Amino acid sequence: MDTLRIWGRANSVNVQKVLWCCAELGFAFERIDAGLHFGQVDTAEYRAMNPNGRVPTLVDGDVVLWESNAIIRYLALKHTEQEPDGAGRRLYPVGAAPRARVERWLDWTLATLQPAERDLFWGMVRVAPEKRDMAAITAAAKASGTAWSVLDGHLAHGRPFVEGDQLTLADIVLGGYARRWYGVEVAGRPDLPRLRAWYDRVAERPGFQRYVAPPLT
Repeated sequence: MDTLRIWGRANSVNVQKVLWCCAELGFAFERIDAGLHFGQVDTAEYRAMNPNGRVPTLVDGDVVLWESNAIIRYLALKHTEQEPDGAGRRLYPVGAAPRARVERWLDWTLATLQPAERDLFWGMVRVAPEKRDMAAITAAAKASGTAWSVLDGHLAHGRPFVEGDQLTLADIVLGGYARRWYGVEVAGRPDLPRLRAWYDRVAERPGFQRYVAPPLT
């Protein structure tokens, strides 16, 4: 099997989900630093692969993909083609209803969770303390807590993972953002015990430990 090439910096949550997905599927890859202080994303060569100039970008032979959620779906489907009853099928289940249940969390993360948490993460991690906009950070913390309460309520049915008894792409996508949520000091963080139990569970995965758990930067 050819080695996948993944362009993107290791501290990007969108790159992390791709690396974690590769770990769950056993795909070998080469990661190439790109984005922020690594540059490269504004070069003609990179823009030919990804006209958005963002990370990650996946190169798999003749297949070139951008958008992290599209990439992890592709990886799971590729694995299922090779091993129909393997990990790919578990991560991205076959069937309209099971797959749609996973898909909704990928969409929800983009539409609801990511916008809510952006100012919290950037303000607390990537902005110097003396330059922080505490009003924006406080508002983002409240919005993030409201969003995470949705998942906490969803987990009330006793499922160990977001959509049942097995890890899916939904857990991978949400897990990266949960790492951010629990990785910063949040005043008035709501008590969400089911969310915390789920997070502790996914945080035990070797792929999470290697690619998502390192210090936030």
